[in-house]
Amino acid sequence: MSKQSFRDLKETIELKDGEIDELTMELESKKDEINKLKLYSTKLKYEKQNLEYKLDNEINNEKAKIKELDDLDKKIKEKQVIIDDKQDQVKYLRSLIDDYKNQIRQNTENLEVQLRKISKTYEGLLAQKDQIIEKQDENIKLLLKEKEEILKTNKTNIISLKRQNDNYRQLLEKYEK
Repeated sequence: MSKQSFRDLKETIELKDGEIDELTMELESKKDEINKLKLYSTKLKYEKQNLEYKLDNEINNEKAKIKELDDLDKKIKEKQVIIDDKQDQVKYLRSLIDDYKNQIRQNTENLEVQLRKISKTYEGLLAQKDQIIEKQDENIKLLLKEKEEILKTNKTNIISLKRQNDNYRQLLEKYEK
């Protein structure tokens, strides 16, 4: 009977050692998951920077278009001086210039509307970015808290298993004597 119980104790110790190994592997797996989440967070930050860069480029392009329109307006004014010098063509050219000015005003108004839309979109994107970052920060905090809890649980389990192993070993030593 003592040999059988000794074997049972040995098998129990081996099972407990296996459980410790499984918990250690699970802990490593959780570490890998955390590292993947960190990489994903870095990727999102990079994508956010790219979006900001694209928005800046679009705004610069719109500014360049406005500058071109300002240059065109200056050219129109210069042509008006020339038109004033030519008495025969004054009426005809003024009507063309008035039409052109109206188009420029419409274009300017359209561009202003577009700039307002872009500004609103940019503000919306910034708000979304802030929300995403806050959610990511919360997720990271939760993951870190879960990691700490898992580590504490695993440590407790490991300590408990080690104590059980020690108790079994002591019992084995008693039976062997």
